[in-house]
Amino acid sequence: MERILCIMNSLNRGGAETFMVKLCNNIDREKYRMDFCVKSMGEGVYEPELRSLGCEIYHTTMRTENAFKCFFDIIKYVRKGKYKKVLVVSEFSLSGLDIIAAKLGGAKKCSMRSTNASFQSRKFNNIHKFFKPLTMFLPNVMIAPSSEAGAFTFGKKNMEKGKVKILHNGLPCEKYDFNNESREKIRKSLGVENNKVVCHVGRFSNQKNHRFLIDVFEKLAGIDENMKFILVGKGGKSGKEAEIKEKVKNLDLEDKVLFLGERNDVPQILSAADILVFPSLFEGMPNVVIESQAAGLPSVISDSITPEADITGIVKYLPLSKGAEYWAEETLKLLNSYERRSYINEIKDAGYDIESTVKRFTELVF
Repeated sequence: MERILCIMNSLNRGGAETFMVKLCNNIDREKYRMDFCVKSMGEGVYEPELRSLGCEIYHTTMRTENAFKCFFDIIKYVRKGKYKKVLVVSEFSLSGLDIIAAKLGGAKKCSMRSTNASFQSRKFNNIHKFFKPLTMFLPNVMIAPSSEAGAFTFGKKNMEKGKVKILHNGLPCEKYDFNNESREKIRKSLGVENNKVVCHVGRFSNQKNHRFLIDVFEKLAGIDENMKFILVGKGGKSGKEAEIKEKVKNLDLEDKVLFLGERNDVPQILSAADILVFPSLFEGMPNVVIESQAAGLPSVISDSITPEADITGIVKYLPLSKGAEYWAEETLKLLNSYERRSYINEIKDAGYDIESTVKRFTELVF
């Protein structure tokens, strides 16, 4: 059996983490084993599931708490497990230190997968630029979900030379296919059977731009009182969730906006919704935009997101500079002109099914 140690910041719900769990669930576990080294001492929500799949999970000290201990913990675990193959999952160039640690621990093939195309703060962007040579030259295999994410982490020259390999955020297509029975069940449970439902899926953070999203919701509610809005995701320690709830209260939208928290039935929620609004400031390749297309759900997203996210033609890109009122008007135009149908064949033809992704993943990292 071939084994690989995947080094990550957490195993909580998030795009990168969810993607890795999808891979673990669909990989041939008689041939391959994915273990994890997590730079966090707390247990993540995905850990029980991963252990049930036979994954070994190690925890290091967080780099922000003790960078030296984190570095030497990685060396220790690579040596302990005698791992010859390592995958670092991060967009941050400072994670090149994890590759150095892995190689000191005995790893011979070190791959890295970028997960994003920018940072929220100028400070982190400056640190990233300073340490970028680490990710431009150290990884044996450079992987990204989109061209923007690849250039951000590994450099434009590596991207142009074809050194960065694109690995699609594949998904189990049938699980996300539009299902009218699931739609009616979820809508009834949420009390929105007779409403037009606008949704957003994503953690509460500056990157996801929830304040602007709520401004769009307010404009939509002012145009059509039959609108309801659902938010899926949690805020963690950021305090953003509480901030957004307060904004909703101040705008007198409490009876319109449903905060659903973390959910394990996102495919069903996407079937239940009528449109996705996703005004992120930046993304690598947003999983939920791929998932929404698989569910036949039209999306309005910011033009800062890679054009590669539009696989089916049911994604509308808008500039954030146009403002919330413009976004509301364009959202309504798409919502009122769209007829729901399945797009599974288009998703598969574009190579975004999980089977194609797993095949390419194993070819790249093992």
